[in-house]
Amino acid sequence: MDETNRERFARAAREESPDTTLLCLLMAAEADPGPDGDGGDAAARAELDRLCGLVEPPAAPGTPRRWAEALAGALGVRAGLHGTPGDYRRLESSLLPEVLRRRRGLPILLSVVWLEVGRRVGAPVYGVALPGHFVVGVGDPAGEHVLADPFDGGRVMTDEDVRLLVAGATGAAEPSAAMLAPAEPLEIVLRVLNNVRAWAAARPERSDVHLWAVDLSLLLPRHPARLRYERAQLLVQRGEFVAGARALTEYAELVAAMEPSAAETVRRQARAARAMLN
Repeated sequence: MDETNRERFARAAREESPDTTLLCLLMAAEADPGPDGDGGDAAARAELDRLCGLVEPPAAPGTPRRWAEALAGALGVRAGLHGTPGDYRRLESSLLPEVLRRRRGLPILLSVVWLEVGRRVGAPVYGVALPGHFVVGVGDPAGEHVLADPFDGGRVMTDEDVRLLVAGATGAAEPSAAMLAPAEPLEIVLRVLNNVRAWAAARPERSDVHLWAVDLSLLLPRHPARLRYERAQLLVQRGEFVAGARALTEYAELVAAMEPSAAETVRRQARAARAMLN
């Protein structure tokens, strides 16, 4: 029997070295399977191949800055990949095939493109989950490196750029070591799903999108337990009272030992959901 999209997603998320690009493509297939049922996987991979052909690797030894400039020249200039403020209002900005097609997207999706292309052409790239703005590191995280901002066409960031971004997002005077550490693949995927959840939460009429984003998040090996409560509430909001009440009860059992009062509140919500059937 062929695997479902969600089964493929769950299996890919549990690989020893999860493939961020594959997981983002499977996420897009959940949003819109398309006529071939692959969410634009084939076209996206063909476009990634084409983008790799635009990169002119620097002459050896390629320093981090020269690699960053080579990637920016190919992806930011020749391919025209960048972001705009309006991209934050579009679901397509979180779907990798659409980002490749439109040449627009959120910082983290543009960074996924950079990471995939960089990896294929031999560039020393890694993701950096700065507060509120994902960027790409080029070089050795513990040694010589630069940060590039794919949302700004791949502009190499100065130390002052990073300090201002962190200060604006957190109030901290300096970025912490954790902020500058390489982001793990599943951390990137969960952050993309969080963006989708936030987009859908602001649009109650798109509870369908909210639900699949939560469902995929729950398939990751590590995820916030409270997502189960969010899913139960969504089911009730969508009128799926039996499934919602069951999910609320299961969540209550999960938190009962640590938060008995919260568990009782959730049980009352489960009883209220069942009552809506009468």
